[in-house]
Amino acid sequence: MTKRRCFIYLCVGLLAGLGVFHAQEPGKPKNFGITDGSVPEDPRDAMRGDFPMWPVSKELPNDSFTFARVRYNSYNHWGRHDKWTTDYPDADLNFAYRLQQLTALQVDPKGAIVDIKAEQLRHYPFIYMVEPGDISLTADEARTLREYLLNGGFLMVDDFWGTHEWDTFYTAFKQIFPEREPVELPLTHEIFHIVFDLKVKPQIPSVGAAIAGRRRGITYEWNKPGSEEVHYRGVFDDKGRMMMIICHNTDLGDGWEEEGTDPWYFREFSEKYAYPLGINILFYALTH
Repeated sequence: MTKRRCFIYLCVGLLAGLGVFHAQEPGKPKNFGITDGSVPEDPRDAMRGDFPMWPVSKELPNDSFTFARVRYNSYNHWGRHDKWTTDYPDADLNFAYRLQQLTALQVDPKGAIVDIKAEQLRHYPFIYMVEPGDISLTADEARTLREYLLNGGFLMVDDFWGTHEWDTFYTAFKQIFPEREPVELPLTHEIFHIVFDLKVKPQIPSVGAAIAGRRRGITYEWNKPGSEEVHYRGVFDDKGRMMMIICHNTDLGDGWEEEGTDPWYFREFSEKYAYPLGINILFYALTH
């Protein structure tokens, strides 16, 4: 283990000891969202088969990391869609399991779903938003996200493709931060090296797109113009702290969700890129 990794694990342990990570019950965070009952509150109730469980610390049951997924509204010309549920619950459960397995971070096996409400977001320093290509925010939601991020929270945005979906997301982004702009992160940025040393900025396709494009080496969504080049963009506060990472034209969540679907996909995308980069992003967020 490198000195840098030891330092990161120590920092995360100190953060946990200081009570930065909150749960509403010992080891059982409340799933705040799902007011319409569209998905089960416990992700294991939606699983196909069993999923590994593990105990949280008896000494510090409330001081474990909880993976929190953002519930938001999305619309297009076909009507309302629950795109926030994409890859749920497998991606959340698999990522939590791999965090527990591969790092020294104490992880709660049960994740959380949070609405864009201040009293919910404040319990989670790291939140995950998936497929925001048709996102629709109210003015109150934009203000809540802005305050959450400026007060120390971190948002990971993932899995949206092409120019059209970027334009829709960017409109919502400007509601949150009218005077800020996303900045393209170079490969030299620490987020690509903090735990796992990545040699490329990976484009991670969905498992279906990967298998379909395997012979030609295509890893983008061929039916979405502007999806050919992967982008990782950061959004920074006035002191230079990254508050948000925007993963555009890539799909880390599918790399987590579909790790067991195809051995080749696991080796080439889940194991090589989706988990290492996801762990890097999380550890960077919690130590900066």
